[in-house]
Amino acid sequence: MDIQRQVGRNVRKARQAAGLSQWDLVSRLEATGDSAGVDQAYISHLENGRKNPTLTTLWQIAVALDVPLLVLFQD
Repeated sequence: MDIQRQVGRNVRKARQAAGLSQWDLVSRLEATGDSAGVDQAYISHLENGRKNPTLTTLWQIAVALDVPLLVLFQD
């Protein structure tokens, strides 16, 4: 299993389930003050398995999507 691709797919699924665009997700991250340089291009690369995010970034994304962190790692 390619964990980067799995996490990316799960981020996309959670984002779409929340009815958010990639831009909306970035806006939520910025609103918390924890965007850590995450922009729309980063989210796109992450969702396509081309980025290896830090645990901190994944935590911030999970909070912005209002899902448990574990959801982003599930198979």
